[in-house]
Amino acid sequence: MNIFYNNNGVGDVLMVQLTTERPVDMLIDKKGDVTIIKDEASGKVVAFNLFNASKYVSVKADGQVETTEEIVNEMKIALEKNSVTMGLDVDFSPKFVIGYVRKKEKHPNADKLSVCTVDVGKDTLQIVCGAPNVDADQKVVIAKVGAVMPSGMIIRDAELRGVASSGMICSAKELNLPNAPEEKGILVLPSDSVIGEEFKM
Repeated sequence: MNIFYNNNGVGDVLMVQLTTERPVDMLIDKKGDVTIIKDEASGKVVAFNLFNASKYVSVKADGQVETTEEIVNEMKIALEKNSVTMGLDVDFSPKFVIGYVRKKEKHPNADKLSVCTVDVGKDTLQIVCGAPNVDADQKVVIAKVGAVMPSGMIIRDAELRGVASSGMICSAKELNLPNAPEEKGILVLPSDSVIGEEFKM
């Protein structure tokens, strides 16, 4: 789940993205202050907008809103007040974590890409990476599927030149860290960094 609010730019609307999937055709259903957005093919709810949001939720952010238990509970109450029956299955785990590159292999269809096996604590991810300095036995920053980059880009499951990729190995520049180097390359963390821990920017 990703939540966005921009009162100055958009108005008093809470925009809630429930999935990283991008539907080809959408169905829109409005109930009171809630606009529900569904994937027409599957009928699955992919997002909803809550209008007059300040009546229902306490939001001070301008841009991405942190997904907390408090705001999720407020959204559940708002949905009920607008006669919307919808379960909110929320993953509160951090989306930017410390990963360990266990294995790096050459991409079978691209000279400048590597296929990396990355341990992120509870999971092992396959991530296709184009950074020239990525290598096995590195501690790195992983943006997991569902993460929103400082640029606004949402990380999705993808297929790069025929190989599945779940997440992104990040550079300091992509993370918008101060004094990030201009040259291409991922951010390599100290060897004592703890695998699976949240990376705080």
